[in-house]
Amino acid sequence: MRRMLRGASPLGLVLGVIARLWLSTLRLRLIVHPELERRGDVPWVLSFFHGTQWPLLAWRRRRPTLVMVSHSDDGAIQARALGLLGFRVVRGSSSRGGARGLAAIVRGLRAGDCDAAFAVDGPRGPYGEVKPGAALAAHRSGGVLVPMGSAVANGKTFTRAWDRFVLAWPFARVVVVLGAPIEGTPDGVALRDAIAEANDAASAALSRPRPMSAELRTL
Repeated sequence: MRRMLRGASPLGLVLGVIARLWLSTLRLRLIVHPELERRGDVPWVLSFFHGTQWPLLAWRRRRPTLVMVSHSDDGAIQARALGLLGFRVVRGSSSRGGARGLAAIVRGLRAGDCDAAFAVDGPRGPYGEVKPGAALAAHRSGGVLVPMGSAVANGKTFTRAWDRFVLAWPFARVVVVLGAPIEGTPDGVALRDAIAEANDAASAALSRPRPMSAELRTL
C-alpha cells in the first residue's frame, strides 16, 4: 500500500501535465446565463454529471475552486493532477471522510475567496442520480448551485463506463454552459433537470454559429 501511494504523486504529476497541455488545445465556447453574472457576490457550487467533466476543465474558472477527492489510491493520483490544473483539493468521499470533507468545503466557501465543484452523481453513480453534497454545500455557505453542461464536437464516448465519459480530441470544438443559479435546497430532481438542460443547451450550441454578441464570457 505505501509503495503504491509513493508512486501516486509522480503519476499524478505526469497526468496533470498531459491534461493541461491537452485542454489548452480545445476550442472552447462558453455560454453563461445572464442571471448568473448578477450573482457574482456569492459562492458558486458548480454542479455537473460524471462523464461530462473533460470540457469543463478547459474553462478558465473565475477564482480558485474546491473539489473533493476520495482517499483511495486512485484519488491520490487524481488529487495531484487536479492540483496542477489549479484546483484546491479536499480529501473525502461518501464512504470515508465525507462529512469532514464537506465541512472543509463549506469553510472555504464561507471565507469568500473560492467556489466549489461537485460531480453530483458520484462517486459511482447511478448516472444522473443526484447526491445531496452539492446542495448542502450551497445552503450552508450561502451560495448558489450552478448547473453545468458540456458538449464535444469531435471526441470519444466510453460507452461501457458507467458514466459514459466523453473525451474531446485535441483541438476539438467544445461548448460549456453555465445555467441559471439555483438557490435554497432543491430536491435532486430539480438539480438533475437543470444539469440535463445545460447539457442539452451545450449540444444545441455546437450546431449554431458563434453569435456576434456578449454571449461569450470568461468569468
